[in-house]
Amino acid sequence: MGSRVSVLESRHVELGAGLADWNDMAVAWTYKTSVDEEHAAVREAAGLFDLSGLRKVHIKGPDALAAIDYMLPRDMTVVPVGKSVYSTILTDDGGIADDAIAYRLAEDHFLLVYGTGDTMKELEKACRGRNATFELDDDMHCISLQGIISVGFLDRFTAIDMPALKYFHQQETTLFGQPAIIARTGYSGERGYDIFASADVVGEIWDNILKEGAAEGITACSFVCLNTVRIEAGLLFYPFDMSVETSPWEAGLGWSVSKTKEADFIGKEAVFHRKGNEKIHLVGIVADHDDAVGEPIAGGERVFFGGKEVGKITASLWSPRLGMSVALAHVTPGASDVGSAVIIHGPKATVTGRVSSLPFYDPEKTRTRD
Repeated sequence: MGSRVSVLESRHVELGAGLADWNDMAVAWTYKTSVDEEHAAVREAAGLFDLSGLRKVHIKGPDALAAIDYMLPRDMTVVPVGKSVYSTILTDDGGIADDAIAYRLAEDHFLLVYGTGDTMKELEKACRGRNATFELDDDMHCISLQGIISVGFLDRFTAIDMPALKYFHQQETTLFGQPAIIARTGYSGERGYDIFASADVVGEIWDNILKEGAAEGITACSFVCLNTVRIEAGLLFYPFDMSVETSPWEAGLGWSVSKTKEADFIGKEAVFHRKGNEKIHLVGIVADHDDAVGEPIAGGERVFFGGKEVGKITASLWSPRLGMSVALAHVTPGASDVGSAVIIHGPKATVTGRVSSLPFYDPEKTRTRD
């Protein structure tokens, strides 16, 4: 396993977890509970994930704002203390080096949370010549409570007014008497919260959430479950659904690039040059497969349209909740119109399907934002 360690690892083992390495940390890939049970908990009550495998880095100093504003294509000058933003992180060539959430904790302090991409290389560029420092923080753990009951549940055990905490806002508080940052962010397509706490207290918070929430259906959930809910919600996973070869326009993330930002940022000229020159589009696909037996689509399958190969599947699942087989795919622009009939060729089967709008689940995204 990886060299990074979650202090919750022993708890995952007690829950029957099958551990796997992700981002240099052993994570709960599966639990004794079935993925369907966990998935139902997220959609009907709330699921608790250990996302400490995400990397957390603090950017501090008088030029912290200037550094992160140069690093990200979002206009960070309009982000007040207490708010956060999702952003792509670009290469000099206008590709996607990673994606991240940037939390503004103070005027001169940002917390950047990201996955497996080359974020540190881009951060070094951004801080060079500026009065700003950056430091990885593996003592800070992240657990995530995602689901419809999460707001009312947390409201009972924290000092802040949880219903009043707006989407993509965060606040320092106490939870079960322990210091924590609670952010209204997540990766599930449900209203939920990411909870940041130090290694010495996160275990107590984790234990109390599961203990106090058991009667309401709160369940520990695995990475496999996380993958199923994020695909339903049309949320992307680096480097499979986007990469350094993909521009934000191709990944459907053009909205993460400010069109009015006057200040320079990494990859600015290149990314706008790639706008209108997309080689692929990220799309949803619904496959004509009426049950989960055999799981004919697993990712990597070739996609054909009009008799020609036009792309590949990047992620897929059978969704019991939606009653259909769904996938994310990269296809050429000519095959990306919603409703286009496609054929998916893979080692297990050949199935027909059609291009779908995203997300598959809660297309208006009301559950996340309300």
